[in-house]
Amino acid sequence: MATAAAMAFEGAWALETADGRAVLAGVLRVDAPVAFVPAVRLHLSGATAVQSDSAHTQYMGWLPRGRYRVRAFLPGECTAGEWHYRVEAAHREAMADAVAARGEGRFALPAPAAPAGTPFAWSFETLAPGVAIDNLSWKRGHADWFFRHFDHAAATVQSYMLGDSPKLRGRILDVGCGDGITDLSLALRTGCEELVGVDPFRGYERLPAILRENHVPEDAVPKSLRFLAADANRLPFTDDRFDVVVSWGSVEHIAGGYLQALREIKRVLKPDGLLFIHPGLYYSNFGHHLGEFSSEPFFHLKKSREELRRLVLETPPAYIDRSGEFAPPEQYWQWFTELNPITVTRFEQELRALEFEPWRVAIRTEGLVEYTPELLAYPMQDLATNELYVSCVSRKKSG
Repeated sequence: MATAAAMAFEGAWALETADGRAVLAGVLRVDAPVAFVPAVRLHLSGATAVQSDSAHTQYMGWLPRGRYRVRAFLPGECTAGEWHYRVEAAHREAMADAVAARGEGRFALPAPAAPAGTPFAWSFETLAPGVAIDNLSWKRGHADWFFRHFDHAAATVQSYMLGDSPKLRGRILDVGCGDGITDLSLALRTGCEELVGVDPFRGYERLPAILRENHVPEDAVPKSLRFLAADANRLPFTDDRFDVVVSWGSVEHIAGGYLQALREIKRVLKPDGLLFIHPGLYYSNFGHHLGEFSSEPFFHLKKSREELRRLVLETPPAYIDRSGEFAPPEQYWQWFTELNPITVTRFEQELRALEFEPWRVAIRTEGLVEYTPELLAYPMQDLATNELYVSCVSRKKSG
């Protein structure tokens, strides 16, 4: 796990020339397996009369252990003369900023650093034998499965929906953890005491291979993280064990219904503990989980069950990137037939009945729903709501 010494500068920074511009260059060494939200800041000021007093900061998603050449292309406002620089490297540790390295010095410019009006710019390059920055998930972006879970989902749960709550430093349970990518990211980002991911299908057994494919060092997995092949309807934990429970895209898959799973979540969550839950919404354009077979809006509601079955079993799937997991059409059909038809209104009522008090809610909607005769029986809200993200506080009584 990251510590306050997760990063360091190697030696002093040096003044160079590149593309006709003055450049301050140094080497940043990442010693932790992974440094989250690393940032490099440069402060510049004149050595005598202050000509500039500015902080230029570059943020990144995360960096694995390695060495990185960092270059600061100085702006045109840096005129000839003596200059003072102060550089810092920081990262996020246990949901707080940690300054890991500092350096400062002076340099002399015989001429302006760059033509007038030229802006400041950063350049980062991985030094051999490290992994090129362009190959990391945060550079690949949202189309990438690993990014959507390691970067986006973990940050959404931790900061956007749970507000960096101090409770995340305690014990966390993930119900329906899948491959465990999000759990690893949460454990590293929060520095929690314990994080347990449960999933009866053992997708987390693929995690080591997924990490290798996505350039996360093996020793990044903290001792606080573990996984169990447990059923959400019978969680193997004592009452009031966890400070936080999360469940991303899993309750819709619990065959036979999810109310018992919600009761179990209530039981193992401490009074005033936090629940984050993101259920798939069956009636939306995404909740059917059959996007590999057709892009037609609401096709799962327009076709008869037999037509839909034939479409799934006879159409070669256009596989969405799922980090190496490619199920056969028969498996997709089984998943679809087991889906719980969750709606926003009913789900809210069920949470409130179990003494979960809403705290933060985010709803993603369709830009436009075009009704056809097959859709007229369905409520507007059910079709228009694509995604529901809910954070709640457990208001159950102590003891």
